[in-house]
Amino acid sequence: MTTSEHLPAMQRPPERIRAQSRTVSALSVAQLFSGVGNGAGLAIGSLMAVELTGSNVFAGAATAAISVAGALSALPLAALAVKRGRRVALSSGYFLAALGAVGMMLAPVANSFAVLLVGAALLGVGNAANLQARFAATDLADDATRGRDLGLVVWAITIGAVAGPNLIGPGAALGERFGLPPMSGPFLFSVAGMLLAIIVLNIGLRPDPIDLARDWDRADGVAPNAPEVGRRRGSLVNGLVAVRASPGATLGISTIVVAHLVMVGVMSMTPVHLKDMAATPGHAMHGGTADILVVVGFVISLHIAGMYALSPFIGAFADKIGQPRMMLAGQCVLVAAVLVSGIGADSRAAVTVGLVLLGVGWSMATISGSAFLAERVERRRRVLVQGVSDTFMGAAGAIGAAGSGLLLAWLGFAGLGYLCLVFILVVALFCVRELKK
Repeated sequence: MTTSEHLPAMQRPPERIRAQSRTVSALSVAQLFSGVGNGAGLAIGSLMAVELTGSNVFAGAATAAISVAGALSALPLAALAVKRGRRVALSSGYFLAALGAVGMMLAPVANSFAVLLVGAALLGVGNAANLQARFAATDLADDATRGRDLGLVVWAITIGAVAGPNLIGPGAALGERFGLPPMSGPFLFSVAGMLLAIIVLNIGLRPDPIDLARDWDRADGVAPNAPEVGRRRGSLVNGLVAVRASPGATLGISTIVVAHLVMVGVMSMTPVHLKDMAATPGHAMHGGTADILVVVGFVISLHIAGMYALSPFIGAFADKIGQPRMMLAGQCVLVAAVLVSGIGADSRAAVTVGLVLLGVGWSMATISGSAFLAERVERRRRVLVQGVSDTFMGAAGAIGAAGSGLLLAWLGFAGLGYLCLVFILVVALFCVRELKK
């Protein structure tokens, strides 16, 4: 029987179109606020780690903690979504992230690296919720607009995510009024952003999209979501079984995971690289160390803009040309990103351009890979497979963040990027093979 997700948009019942529109709108607004919450952690977490430990080797520790927590919480959040709905799962993730922002705010006050790691880990749960939100946009989507809807939700984080790093200066000034160190102040905005996201979700996701999808499936005579999960719902073993039973799922997950590995690895070391450039005698940036937080905030905000600003267009274009072609195009942009930033490693302008391209390539690979995954997995297994994807994505980010500090010390910033080429080219080859089928 033909289900509603396979019908042309014009043939779908109006109430279903309205429900999807409401869901996408609520998710988009929540993403906007949560983006503010995550922006400061990405921009200054590495600098905070260096300041607290006195070593660049630990520069990726905060980002690694965010990624590890995101990986470990992805499947539990997916299981919670299956059991209680997207609203409860996403709100829970953002609440824990708000607590994490408080922890990162207090880390410089307590001069504690351990507090920083705990706060970053809790903030990582919010990052996992952000990732799940993009899949929530596909719960009620039809095939013709799945990439577009997913892209709209990803795009919505642009304003908050770009504003987040640029609120470092105002946040530091605000923090001073409360007697907080400069690096603590920006997290006041993080806490507020997460709490506002929770409010929006609890208003806008009623009824819950997963509950609606189940009702639609029953009306269409389709089996309910994930009955095979049973008592072990959300386990990695069951998730891997679901991936294996879904042709094409492995390619979709691989595309997402490698793009995230490369992006996190290079991005998390960029603030440290820029700081080292400013501290090098004779370099054009030397003497600007006092303003390095502003420079870092600006560069990271441009990178985040690259990650999200073009998302609706990328999603819509991927729907038009096919997800595999967009996945391959994403790998090509990632190659350009690491070459530009590597060859021009001593130039702030080249590093900035490379980081913007890195964000765009990540967006192309992640949106098309996620839509490809949703298309290739039947609805009753979809949430669980998406949880597996986000688990591996978070794990890759953790490896990239933790390993990038060591690679930066060993190979330098350019060498770190060149090593990433190997992973990108492997995925590109598999995308080419998919296109030839």
